[in-house]
Amino acid sequence: MNRPESLAQLFVAFSRLALQGFGGVLAVAQRELVERLQWMSKEEFVETLAIAQVLPGPNVVNLSMMIGDRFFGLRGAIAALAGMLVAPAIIVLALAAAYGELARHPVAVDALRGMGAVSAGLILATGIKLLPALKKSPLGRPLALAMSLLAFVLIALLRWPLVYVLALLGGCGMAVAWWKLK
Repeated sequence: MNRPESLAQLFVAFSRLALQGFGGVLAVAQRELVERLQWMSKEEFVETLAIAQVLPGPNVVNLSMMIGDRFFGLRGAIAALAGMLVAPAIIVLALAAAYGELARHPVAVDALRGMGAVSAGLILATGIKLLPALKKSPLGRPLALAMSLLAFVLIALLRWPLVYVLALLGGCGMAVAWWKLK
């Protein structure tokens, strides 16, 4: 496994990562951190992402801070967080100002709808890429896939609130993992 050589390299890597994705940075994060930079294995990425998902805040921001902390402690967490937020914040502020002028144009509205579809596709592609890592999961691939399907049904079709689905499936998943590891 490689590791970042400096805080500056960590900052640049997360800035680059943040600038490549629009609403779907997780797919880019997996490609950059696991495949290109090789700072983590697929299994480490999945485990770190799982923790990042239960913490408050955006998953990829939590992930960046955890990775920064892993390599450089608190200074690394701050550098990675700054890399994730500085350039995108500047771009979002500029786009917000421009959108104020363009909001009435149908092309702008359609472009934003298209970006939402792209984001959904990127998230799905990341999930498919990470399927092999489920072999080492205590749940195993069949149960993890069944729980994913159940989550989709409960949220998308039955319109359950996300907090109830997380409590139900997260609790069940933790109980099964605990039982199998015991």
